[in-house]
Amino acid sequence: MDRLWASWRMAYIEGASAVPSGEEACIFCELPNAGNDREAMLVARRPSVFAVLNIYPYNVGHTMVAPYAHASSIEELDSRVRGALMELCGEVVAALRRAYSPDGFNLGMNLGRVAGAGFPGHLHMHIVPRWSGDTNFMPVVADTKVLPEDLRTTYEKLTAALGDLEQNPTKSR
Repeated sequence: MDRLWASWRMAYIEGASAVPSGEEACIFCELPNAGNDREAMLVARRPSVFAVLNIYPYNVGHTMVAPYAHASSIEELDSRVRGALMELCGEVVAALRRAYSPDGFNLGMNLGRVAGAGFPGHLHMHIVPRWSGDTNFMPVVADTKVLPEDLRTTYEKLTAALGDLEQNPTKSR
């Protein structure tokens, strides 16, 4: 029998029930104040929003964009912050295109726990790169997703692509 080691998942499994519901610390409030963007996996900061790699990604490059303001729903944000959120989403998509050449993307928000929000108190946009053939029998049969790249490598590639975009905003991928 082959074994697929995903040792990073244990922190998620053990932490899933460690904090009683309704009393969770907000990662989207804590991460920007962690003091080390590389450790926190923050790939971009703007005046009112930031982008961070999902440490439990659906696919390589799975990034989340969130406002600094602790808001649970899009209508709680003023139009300036909503615009900044979408602007950074566009930058992340462009950077992911440069770094990985995906065939498509899923972008979305889960607002409220019943909608699937893991942190319902702080909205965030998921950006998930997709490739033809990126689904196979593993998630269906084994409830396992195989990711071919570690988060540190993804962090390096994505921050480099975002930096390249800032230097050459009209340069094609």
